[in-house]
Amino acid sequence: MNQDDRYKTTSWDSSEVARQAERGEPSRSAEADRRPRSAGGGQERSQPAGTAKKKKKRKKKRTNPLLAILLWVVIVASSSAICAGVGWMLANDFAALNKPSREDTIQITEDYIAEVSRERQEDGSIKEVTHYNMERVAGELKEKGIIEYDWFFRLFCKFYHADTKLTQGTFTLNTDMDYMALIRGMRTTGGKAETVTLTIPEGYTVSQIIDLLAENKVATVEKLTDTAANYVFEKYSFVDNENLGDISRLEGYLFPDTYNFYVGARPELAFGSMLSNFQNKVYTNEDLADLFAESDYSIREIITMASLIERETDGSDRRSISSVIHNRLEKGGEAGHLLQIDAALVYAAGRPITQEDYTGLDSPYNLYQHAGLPPTPIANPGLASIQAALNPADTNYYYYVLVGEKHVFSETLAEHNRNVAAAAAAAAQAGE
Repeated sequence: MNQDDRYKTTSWDSSEVARQAERGEPSRSAEADRRPRSAGGGQERSQPAGTAKKKKKRKKKRTNPLLAILLWVVIVASSSAICAGVGWMLANDFAALNKPSREDTIQITEDYIAEVSRERQEDGSIKEVTHYNMERVAGELKEKGIIEYDWFFRLFCKFYHADTKLTQGTFTLNTDMDYMALIRGMRTTGGKAETVTLTIPEGYTVSQIIDLLAENKVATVEKLTDTAANYVFEKYSFVDNENLGDISRLEGYLFPDTYNFYVGARPELAFGSMLSNFQNKVYTNEDLADLFAESDYSIREIITMASLIERETDGSDRRSISSVIHNRLEKGGEAGHLLQIDAALVYAAGRPITQEDYTGLDSPYNLYQHAGLPPTPIANPGLASIQAALNPADTNYYYYVLVGEKHVFSETLAEHNRNVAAAAAAAAQAGE
């Protein structure tokens, strides 16, 4: 291109730019400035339409349709089988189907009450509604083998509002009863809550108490005996819960009093009432706390002394008998720490004693042969005898003998022998 042409071209370009500015059109240089530049700073070269590279699409692997269907069928079948099996077991328990035959009693007491609510009735009155602890009820039914799934029973009870449908009492239930029947069976309309009022006399042994309870149908002798010997009464620390197997472990702690027992009750509840009474009136009695604290004897030893006093007293001489026991244990005297109490020998023999038993009956309860206290209490003493054991009379007595209906006390063996002779003469005269 020569100079003239270049000048003409440049002149034309300048004129063109001015004309575009007047028309409001962007100049070609401005358009160039707006074009995107490459990463290297230069202008990107546009490619002709249709020449852009097409991205290759990755081919997806297709799952074998037969395998997918087979897996789906297996999962559905397995889930259905599991659900059907669980459902069948729950249905059996709910409807009492195919269950082994079993029958037992359940006693609903105040201990089962969870809360008492107040609800307003349609007539405007307020009614107290008792709610029972269905978790505890379900647990006991499962323990007795009446139901299999206690959680399912609780779920039913929740929807059925069964916690408000029970009443207190002793009820006989069995595995032929479905859930609905079990709830109905624990109402007074389904089972009769029968009670019996019994007085446990002071000085009764555990064996005598068992016979009294059995005679009044609180429970059978077998169940009462097994419970007394082997049940663990965890709530009462004064009970020997380690050396099981003998009813004598409860001796001394079944507090004599008047009780209301449920007929057909669980034996542990019957014994529990008496143990609870002992705990409240003796073990945690604030009036006796100082006496126990000041005593050199353990509670077991005090109750053992009290049982000896209870079986020996005529009702008016408890503290005097207590002084004889304390004097012999602590001072010995002519007796040499032998208590020589007939009541303990009778307890060992389980019958009226003979003259030969004094020397021939081999038992730790033979206090003519073994010094000190017997291994356990020999009866269940009342509060007066327990107080006497804790607070004996201040005497020098070492002996006593029953003359007529009263005891005569003495300090020496010689004096005692004279009293024994007088007692024998009085008995012979009374027999004439």
